[in-house]
Amino acid sequence: MHFSAGKEQAGKRLDQAVHEQLPAFSRARVQGWIKNGRVRVNGAAQRPARLLREGDRIEIEPAELPALRAVPEAIPLRILYEDDDFVAIDKPAGMVVHAGAGVHSGTLVNALLYRFESLSALGGELRPGIVHRLDRYTSGVLLVAKNDAAHRALAAQFAGRTVEKTYLALVGGRVGLDRGRIEKPIARDPRRRTRMTARLERGRAAWSEYRVLRRFERFTFLEVRIGTGRTHQIRVHLSSIGHPVAGDRLYGAPASVEGLLPLGRFFLHAHRIRFRHPFSGRTVEVESPLPQDLTSWMERL
Repeated sequence: MHFSAGKEQAGKRLDQAVHEQLPAFSRARVQGWIKNGRVRVNGAAQRPARLLREGDRIEIEPAELPALRAVPEAIPLRILYEDDDFVAIDKPAGMVVHAGAGVHSGTLVNALLYRFESLSALGGELRPGIVHRLDRYTSGVLLVAKNDAAHRALAAQFAGRTVEKTYLALVGGRVGLDRGRIEKPIARDPRRRTRMTARLERGRAAWSEYRVLRRFERFTFLEVRIGTGRTHQIRVHLSSIGHPVAGDRLYGAPASVEGLLPLGRFFLHAHRIRFRHPFSGRTVEVESPLPQDLTSWMERL
């Protein structure tokens, strides 16, 4: 593969420009190609940090990705609800939902494959049964489809925004209104690619509604309902109004709070999910209580 650097690539790092041309591959993988001589500029191997000039010719020889598939692992799971079509898992904070970004074991998928005989195959071999996700350090209810028909039906409800998702969050500062709605588009932060942002005019439409449950001197405890499921949505929206989720350093929370031990995660919990069972037609509501680590930390306030 090859391309010539135009004005928009001039001044950019080589690894950044190649990653933008091939977004399906991670930047770390692109950097590996460059270091192994699989990417050349004007016929010569270069460093990943090499800055491009307009007219530079870049040649790329991508290395084939190794075949990946999840394997069963004997990891305990807490089941909140189960029938022939779905299972609701109480995901602990710190557990990754599926392999990726250097994580290949200890995931929820590894645990699911060990626990259940069959899961939906629509997500592929790395994501069997996975219809939606939670951030690594967000705990709470997560639905998993046992078969393809259930997966399609549940995915349609998520896409149609008829699945009701309610979270519990402790945020920094005293939120002024007892209730509020945040409606801001969310996009990838152009300066820090690990973050999302609601400060740009562009992005994917998103809305979050909150209700104050309890007020503390330095924090506010909220119930948050979301109608869309954008990456980091609640964390981004609450930070955008000046109230980052406690412990969420990526979006502006302090690393420590005077008089309190470090939280060790951010204070966000997927508390309740409500959906319509596509085969019986009945409403299914599953709740996960606030985990003990979050309850204990809040009690100290």
